[in-house]
This record gives sequence, structure tokens and C-alpha cells, in this order.
Amino acid sequence: MMNIYRLIGWVCISFSFASQAEFVLQETPEIIGEISVNTADLCDVANNTKHYIESFPQDKFAVHAGEVIEGINVSRVVKTLDFLCQSPKSSSYSRDYLLQHFDFYRWLPDKQQAHQLAEQSNNAVKKRLLNNIPEKQIFITKYYTKLLKASDKPTAKFNQALYALPADEQGMTLAEAEKNKQHLTRYQLTRQQIINGALLNNKLAQPLIWLTEEALHDVLLQGTGVVDINGKKRYFNVHRNNGIAYDYTLGKREQSRYWYFAEVPSILGYGKTLAEKIAIKPDVTFAGNVKQLGLGKLFLINYLVDGKPVNNMGVLADQGGAFDNNLFQLDFLKGSYYGWKDYYQANKHLPDYANTWLMLIKQ
Repeated sequence: MMNIYRLIGWVCISFSFASQAEFVLQETPEIIGEISVNTADLCDVANNTKHYIESFPQDKFAVHAGEVIEGINVSRVVKTLDFLCQSPKSSSYSRDYLLQHFDFYRWLPDKQQAHQLAEQSNNAVKKRLLNNIPEKQIFITKYYTKLLKASDKPTAKFNQALYALPADEQGMTLAEAEKNKQHLTRYQLTRQQIINGALLNNKLAQPLIWLTEEALHDVLLQGTGVVDINGKKRYFNVHRNNGIAYDYTLGKREQSRYWYFAEVPSILGYGKTLAEKIAIKPDVTFAGNVKQLGLGKLFLINYLVDGKPVNNMGVLADQGGAFDNNLFQLDFLKGSYYGWKDYYQANKHLPDYANTWLMLIKQ
């Protein structure tokens, strides 16, 4: 139901849904400071996402106006993406420029769902972060492409393979695989069984490269691996998984979900098949709940670093298992890192929560 809603001094239109999340239209959003952005990269991701939306309208999971705001359509989403490539090329946008061209919907999180997941989690850090989501801010996690130290042969150190799709599924479309899932290797094994050698011992799948076990867990979580082997940079992206859902309450080592990989030409985001996946770039890409939000939504996040306002813009062009029934979180794609330590050193100044707006081109 649409109703008139007043929030800290604003007269707004609010839309409420069963998820308890709200997107509140604000005439004067409290955005402070310049909005720094690599406009060329933002345009590239916008164009790539627009291409997917226009090429695959039959993908009803992702190509829709979203379940969170009444009265918008896919055409307006596409026009929003188009505008990002028509805007003046600069390193930043002013608040006044954005207010002139966009409507801003303040995202208020689904804290009820976050608290329910916190109660179920056995991870103390995750429990704390979920319970501490503010009333008017979104939980902003960060993800990155995993820089891999790897070998093209197994060694004592690099003893875990990054596997291609099993041999019995090679050449099958996703639809064909779904029809035959009860007979396929991909659906029979958990992550733990594969780590213990189930694929290797029976020669069921081809190793692409060899990693440490820690690196394997990381790349299974991050979804993309970047590796330099013999002077050549190679990219590996998740292809198809074993059909086991991601469990938000567990840590990465306890997850039973396992992804098979494929070698690809660049960093990729959402797509039903490997060939269809959207090419994405750091600092202008978000992963989130594509099923409810709809692909191609433009977001602005605002937060303080050392008391100074920082603003980032990005396109929803990726997703992940952690976002099922999740309208309290976005995942912001950062650069490429070997692991938690170097990622943390580069990004430790970034907060866990941010003011967040969905932006749509004015009609």
C-alpha cells in the first residue's frame, strides 16, 4: 500500500512490503559532498547491464522493475542506465546535478530478517554485524576478485584443484543439466567431499589450476579468481554449483555449496550462462538481491571516513547466495587482493553501514 510517510523531517512517499524493507522517495536527500566516480567504468557497467536486460527479457528472475517500488517499469531502469553514458565525463558529480536528473529512494533495511539470521548464526562477527544494522542504513559488505598464487600442477603446497564442470556434463545446456540432475556428478558431492579428493580419485572433472585450501575457500566465496601463471594473467569465474544453497549462518569453511569454474576473458557478474554474464568493474558494481530488486538498479551510498563524507555510485550487476530473502545488504565490488589481510589493509577505513539510495531517472 502507498501512504504518506514523514521521516526525520522529510515528507515522502513510502512503499512497504512483507520483507519489512522500505524505499522512501525523498525530494531532498541528505547527501553531503561531491560524488566521486570513474564515469567511464560506470558507463561500461551500465552499458553491459543494459545489454543483458534488452537481450534476455525472458529471464524473469532478474529482468524486471523490482518488487520494492510500485509504479516503475523496466524502461525507466534502462533509461537510467542510458543516462549514465550521456552525462558529462568528469571525476565527480555534484549533488545538485544528481537532484536535477534523478529521483532518490532512501533504502531502509529489513532489520527483522537480519535479526532472525543473527539468531541462527554461529559466527560471532556475523551475528554482531547483523544485530547492529542501524534503523536507516544498509549493511555494506565488500567483495573482491581473488588474486591467486597457483600452480598448473599439484604440489605439496598447491594441493587443491579449481575444477571445470565434470566430464558427464560437458556440452550440456543448463536446462538439459537440470533435467538430468539425478544422474550428474555436479549434484552428488559436497565441498568437503571434493576437498577430500572425491573428484580427483575418480577422475570425474578436469583441474584448471591448483591452489592452497585457504585460497580455494576464498575464491569459492568471492566467485572470481585472477592468477598470473608463467607470466600470463588468467581469469576464472564460477560456472555452475552443486545445487546446495549458501547458508548465511555458517562460515566459509563450513559451507557445503561448491562451485565449478571456467576460464573467462575478464571479471564477470550476473548471467544465466557463462556466455551471457555481465562484464563488471570495481568501485562501480554492486551485488545484491537481484530477485527482488531487479537487475540494473543504480545505487548511491554515503558514509563518513575520518569525519569526511564519501559517496559511491554503482550498478546492481551481480548477485550471490547470501542475498536470498535479503533486503538489508549490498556487496560493493572492490579491487583484486590475495586475501583478507591485504584486502583489509586497503579497505579498513570503510564502514560497515551506509546511507543508501536507489536512483531512478526523473520522468
